[in-house]
Amino acid sequence: MSWTRQQMAARAARELQPGSYVNLGIGIPTLVPNFMPADFNVTFQSENGMLGIGPFPFEGEEDADLINAGKQTVSELPHSCYFDSATSFAMIRGGKIAMAILGAMEVSETGDLANWTVPGKLVKGMGGAMDLVAGVGRVVVVMEHCSKDGSPKLLKRCRLPLTGQSVVDRIITDLGVFDVTGEGLLIVECAPGVDAQQILERTDAAVLQATSAAVL
Repeated sequence: MSWTRQQMAARAARELQPGSYVNLGIGIPTLVPNFMPADFNVTFQSENGMLGIGPFPFEGEEDADLINAGKQTVSELPHSCYFDSATSFAMIRGGKIAMAILGAMEVSETGDLANWTVPGKLVKGMGGAMDLVAGVGRVVVVMEHCSKDGSPKLLKRCRLPLTGQSVVDRIITDLGVFDVTGEGLLIVECAPGVDAQQILERTDAAVLQATSAAVL
Protein backbone atom coordinates (compact mmCIF):
# COMPACT_ATOMS: atom_id res chain seq x y z
CA MET A 1 0.00 0.00 0.00
CA SER A 2 1.39 3.39 -0.97
CA TRP A 3 1.23 6.43 1.33
CA THR A 4 -1.61 8.92 0.99
CA ARG A 5 -0.92 12.65 0.62
CA GLN A 6 -1.52 13.08 4.35
CA GLN A 7 0.88 10.26 5.21
CA MET A 8 3.52 11.76 2.92
CA ALA A 9 3.14 15.10 4.70
CA ALA A 10 3.38 13.38 8.09
CA ARG A 11 6.57 11.65 6.94
CA ALA A 12 7.98 14.98 5.77
CA ALA A 13 7.25 16.47 9.20
CA ARG A 14 9.71 13.97 10.67
CA GLU A 15 12.50 15.65 8.67
CA LEU A 16 12.27 18.85 10.70
CA GLN A 17 14.71 19.91 13.40
CA PRO A 18 13.68 21.90 16.51
CA GLY A 19 14.47 25.60 16.33
CA SER A 20 14.68 25.71 12.53
CA TYR A 21 13.02 27.98 9.97
CA VAL A 22 11.38 26.05 7.13
CA ASN A 23 9.79 27.17 3.86
CA LEU A 24 6.80 25.22 2.54
CA GLY A 25 6.03 24.99 -1.16
CA ILE A 26 2.55 24.59 -2.62
CA GLY A 27 0.77 21.23 -2.83
CA ILE A 28 1.49 18.42 -0.37
CA PRO A 29 4.08 20.47 1.62
CA THR A 30 1.32 22.82 2.81
CA LEU A 31 -0.12 19.89 4.80
CA VAL A 32 3.01 19.52 6.95
CA PRO A 33 1.96 21.97 9.75
CA ASN A 34 -1.10 19.78 10.41
CA PHE A 35 1.24 17.04 11.68
CA MET A 36 3.49 19.10 13.96
CA PRO A 37 3.17 18.66 17.75
CA ALA A 38 2.15 21.89 19.47
CA ASP A 39 5.34 21.93 21.56
CA PHE A 40 7.71 21.31 18.61
CA ASN A 41 9.62 24.54 17.98
CA VAL A 42 9.71 24.94 14.18
CA THR A 43 8.79 28.17 12.39
CA PHE A 44 7.29 27.90 8.89
CA GLN A 45 7.94 30.67 6.36
CA SER A 46 5.98 31.55 3.24
CA GLU A 47 7.66 33.64 0.55
CA ASN A 48 4.57 35.82 0.16
CA GLY A 49 5.45 37.39 3.51
CA MET A 50 4.50 35.34 6.57
CA LEU A 51 6.67 33.84 9.30
CA GLY A 52 4.90 31.50 11.70
CA ILE A 53 2.29 29.50 9.77
CA GLY A 54 -0.18 27.40 11.70
CA PRO A 55 -2.36 24.48 10.55
CA PHE A 56 -5.17 24.94 8.05
CA PRO A 57 -8.12 26.66 9.78
CA PHE A 58 -11.36 24.84 10.54
CA GLU A 59 -14.33 25.60 8.31
CA GLY A 60 -15.86 28.91 9.32
CA GLU A 61 -12.65 30.15 10.95
CA GLU A 62 -10.87 31.20 7.76
CA ASP A 63 -9.37 34.68 7.42
CA ALA A 64 -9.16 35.70 3.75
CA ASP A 65 -6.18 37.96 4.55
CA LEU A 66 -4.07 35.03 5.80
CA ILE A 67 -2.85 32.95 2.87
CA ASN A 68 0.20 30.90 1.97
CA ALA A 69 2.15 30.99 -1.30
CA GLY A 70 -0.47 28.73 -2.89
CA LYS A 71 -3.27 31.19 -2.00
CA GLN A 72 -4.76 28.79 0.56
CA THR A 73 -6.08 30.22 3.82
CA VAL A 74 -3.88 29.40 6.81
CA SER A 75 -3.95 30.11 10.53
CA GLU A 76 -1.63 32.38 12.46
CA LEU A 77 0.21 31.71 15.71
CA PRO A 78 0.98 33.98 18.68
CA HIS A 79 4.46 34.66 17.27
CA SER A 80 3.42 35.12 13.61
CA CYS A 81 4.74 38.18 11.79
CA TYR A 82 4.27 39.69 8.35
CA PHE A 83 6.55 41.52 5.92
CA ASP A 84 6.99 42.50 2.29
CA SER A 85 8.33 40.29 -0.50
CA ALA A 86 11.74 41.97 -0.46
CA THR A 87 12.23 41.06 3.21
CA SER A 88 10.99 37.53 2.58
CA PHE A 89 13.50 36.91 -0.18
CA ALA A 90 16.27 38.54 1.83
CA MET A 91 15.69 35.79 4.40
CA ILE A 92 15.85 33.13 1.68
CA ARG A 93 18.82 34.52 -0.25
CA GLY A 94 20.65 35.33 2.97
CA GLY A 95 20.69 31.69 4.09
CA LYS A 96 18.34 32.21 7.05
CA ILE A 97 15.99 29.37 6.04
CA ALA A 98 17.26 25.93 7.06
CA MET A 99 15.06 23.81 4.82
CA ALA A 100 12.56 24.00 1.98
CA ILE A 101 9.92 21.30 1.54
CA LEU A 102 8.77 21.52 -2.07
CA GLY A 103 6.59 19.72 -4.59
CA ALA A 104 7.95 18.67 -7.98
CA MET A 105 7.04 17.53 -11.46
CA GLU A 106 10.35 15.72 -11.98
CA VAL A 107 13.57 14.99 -10.08
CA SER A 108 16.67 13.47 -11.67
CA GLU A 109 18.99 10.89 -10.14
CA THR A 110 21.57 13.66 -9.60
CA GLY A 111 19.12 15.89 -7.70
CA ASP A 112 18.08 18.21 -10.54
CA LEU A 113 14.65 19.67 -9.82
CA ALA A 114 11.86 20.66 -12.25
CA ASN A 115 8.88 22.11 -10.43
CA TRP A 116 7.86 25.46 -11.89
CA THR A 117 6.16 24.61 -15.17
CA VAL A 118 3.18 22.31 -15.65
CA PRO A 119 3.00 20.44 -18.99
CA GLY A 120 0.12 21.68 -21.13
CA LYS A 121 -0.80 24.57 -18.85
CA LEU A 122 -0.08 28.29 -18.99
CA VAL A 123 2.23 29.26 -16.12
CA LYS A 124 2.80 32.94 -15.43
CA GLY A 125 6.27 32.47 -13.96
CA MET A 126 8.54 30.30 -11.88
CA GLY A 127 7.70 31.93 -8.54
CA GLY A 128 10.27 31.75 -5.75
CA ALA A 129 11.46 28.17 -6.19
CA MET A 130 14.72 29.09 -7.92
CA ASP A 131 15.69 31.36 -5.02
CA LEU A 132 14.70 28.71 -2.50
CA VAL A 133 16.77 25.88 -3.92
CA ALA A 134 19.79 28.19 -4.19
CA GLY A 135 19.47 29.79 -0.76
CA VAL A 136 18.25 27.22 1.78
CA GLY A 137 20.36 24.69 3.62
CA ARG A 138 18.44 21.53 2.67
CA VAL A 139 15.83 20.73 0.02
CA VAL A 140 13.27 17.96 0.58
CA VAL A 141 10.87 17.15 -2.24
CA VAL A 142 7.45 15.59 -1.55
CA MET A 143 5.57 14.31 -4.60
CA GLU A 144 3.72 11.41 -6.19
CA HIS A 145 6.10 8.76 -7.51
CA CYS A 146 4.41 8.63 -10.93
CA SER A 147 2.32 10.94 -13.10
CA LYS A 148 -1.39 10.31 -13.62
CA ASP A 149 -0.57 8.36 -16.78
CA GLY A 150 1.76 6.08 -14.80
CA SER A 151 5.02 7.48 -16.17
CA PRO A 152 7.93 7.86 -13.70
CA LYS A 153 8.74 11.23 -12.18
CA LEU A 154 12.12 10.13 -10.84
CA LEU A 155 14.27 10.22 -13.97
CA LYS A 156 17.82 9.85 -15.20
CA ARG A 157 17.45 13.36 -16.62
CA CYS A 158 14.61 15.84 -16.22
CA ARG A 159 12.67 16.61 -19.38
CA LEU A 160 11.04 19.82 -18.14
CA PRO A 161 12.83 23.16 -17.63
CA LEU A 162 14.96 23.02 -14.50
CA THR A 163 14.42 24.93 -11.28
CA GLY A 164 17.93 24.05 -10.10
CA GLN A 165 20.75 21.59 -10.76
CA SER A 166 21.87 19.09 -8.10
CA VAL A 167 19.82 20.84 -5.41
CA VAL A 168 17.59 18.07 -3.98
CA ASP A 169 18.81 16.24 -0.86
CA ARG A 170 15.89 13.92 -0.06
CA ILE A 171 12.73 12.80 -1.90
CA ILE A 172 9.54 11.53 -0.27
CA THR A 173 7.01 9.88 -2.56
CA ASP A 174 3.96 7.69 -2.01
CA LEU A 175 6.26 4.67 -2.39
CA GLY A 176 9.11 5.61 -0.07
CA VAL A 177 11.96 7.90 0.96
CA PHE A 178 15.10 8.39 -1.12
CA ASP A 179 18.42 10.19 -0.70
CA VAL A 180 20.27 11.68 -3.66
CA THR A 181 23.79 10.25 -3.91
CA GLY A 182 26.51 10.47 -6.51
CA GLU A 183 25.53 7.06 -7.88
CA GLY A 184 21.74 7.10 -7.85
CA LEU A 185 18.74 7.37 -5.52
CA LEU A 186 19.30 5.47 -2.29
CA ILE A 187 16.21 3.82 -0.77
CA VAL A 188 16.00 5.05 2.82
CA GLU A 189 12.52 3.74 3.61
CA CYS A 190 9.72 1.96 1.79
CA ALA A 191 6.04 2.64 2.34
CA PRO A 192 4.23 -0.27 4.07
CA GLY A 193 3.69 -3.13 1.64
CA VAL A 194 6.04 -1.63 -0.98
CA ASP A 195 9.32 -3.34 -1.83
CA ALA A 196 12.42 -2.39 -3.81
CA GLN A 197 11.27 -4.26 -6.90
CA GLN A 198 8.03 -2.27 -7.09
CA ILE A 199 10.01 0.94 -6.76
CA LEU A 200 12.42 -0.14 -9.49
CA GLU A 201 9.55 -0.88 -11.89
CA ARG A 202 8.17 2.65 -11.43
CA THR A 203 11.46 4.56 -11.49
CA ASP A 204 13.57 5.66 -14.44
CA ALA A 205 16.48 6.86 -12.28
CA ALA A 206 19.17 4.54 -10.95
CA VAL A 207 18.03 3.07 -7.61
CA LEU A 208 20.28 1.76 -4.84
CA GLN A 209 19.52 -0.36 -1.80
CA ALA A 210 21.24 0.48 1.47
CA THR A 211 21.85 -3.19 2.32
CA SER A 212 23.92 -3.89 -0.78
CA ALA A 213 24.77 -0.42 -2.15
CA ALA A 214 24.27 -2.00 -5.56
CA VAL A 215 22.46 -0.24 -8.37
CA LEU A 216 19.18 -1.96 -9.27
